[in-house]
Amino acid sequence: MSSVAERALAVDTRALRAGNRRALAKAITLVESSLERHRDEAQAVLEDILPDSGNSIRIGISGVPGVGKSTFIEAFGLDLIGRGKRVAVLAVDPSSPIHGGSILGDKTRMELLSRSEQAFIRPSPSGGALGGVAEKTRESILLCEAAGYDVVLVETVGVGQSEFEVAAMVDFFLVLMIPNAGDELQGIKKGIMEMVDGLVINKADGASLDLARTAQRHYQNAFHLLRHGGDWSPQVLTCSALKKTQLGEVWGMIEAYQAQALASGGFEKKRARQSVDWMNKLVHEQLENLLRQNPAVKSAWPALKERVWRGETTPYLAARQLIGLLR
Repeated sequence: MSSVAERALAVDTRALRAGNRRALAKAITLVESSLERHRDEAQAVLEDILPDSGNSIRIGISGVPGVGKSTFIEAFGLDLIGRGKRVAVLAVDPSSPIHGGSILGDKTRMELLSRSEQAFIRPSPSGGALGGVAEKTRESILLCEAAGYDVVLVETVGVGQSEFEVAAMVDFFLVLMIPNAGDELQGIKKGIMEMVDGLVINKADGASLDLARTAQRHYQNAFHLLRHGGDWSPQVLTCSALKKTQLGEVWGMIEAYQAQALASGGFEKKRARQSVDWMNKLVHEQLENLLRQNPAVKSAWPALKERVWRGETTPYLAARQLIGLLR
């Protein structure tokens, strides 16, 4: 990379703290860089702004395909801005497994929200590696908080492991569903239901209003059968992002959760546990990188893999031999 490009990634942390969106965007670009020297610079920036982070409510938003996540996030974000909040949206946009590109169309999908000076929208290409997205998103949350955003919305891709990854980095995990008479519990895993802090049935308007109310009762009954950690009992609400109705009730639910968690001490404990869990995960990842980069390991790995393939040794013994080469 040229020196000009390197200078372009220099981050003005004073401007970032003052809420400058350009400085924030440059800081996130820095933490997303895969270059080792940028990684070190990014950690220095994060260390610098860390005392100014943590002052937001972090909300993860997931939902089945067709539920209208973008419409909901835009309507909800605008509603929060109307309440005097500054809103950051970190939308994970999965890269194409074929071409490696990323659509990054969130600003187009959230046109009204992106125009607001009180909003910041950042799509993040996954590059095909969910763990990488989770790492960058966690760091981006800290940067958004240091820039003075009161609410950080993290949108998941809505499939597979991404929901678990996002739930592990937010304070409140919200799942959107659509009215669907007779199939209310389809399309959502039991594991996801156990992580949910709030479930909102979107598109509750017109002919779908009665269906939404029926679904609301079914989901609430389902929550009674599931074990949910902590003192909070997940709530089920309805809204219409398109008609902009009952969005205030959704925010009221999140505020009630936050107040209860702060009063019980669970809010700080949850964040501390998430940070420690993330540290442990990073230790495993960095040890694996050290293992793969070690010359002796790199030399022995193909032959050992071939022996395991042929059944000439056990995976355990092969792994133990590779680890031994680090010593």
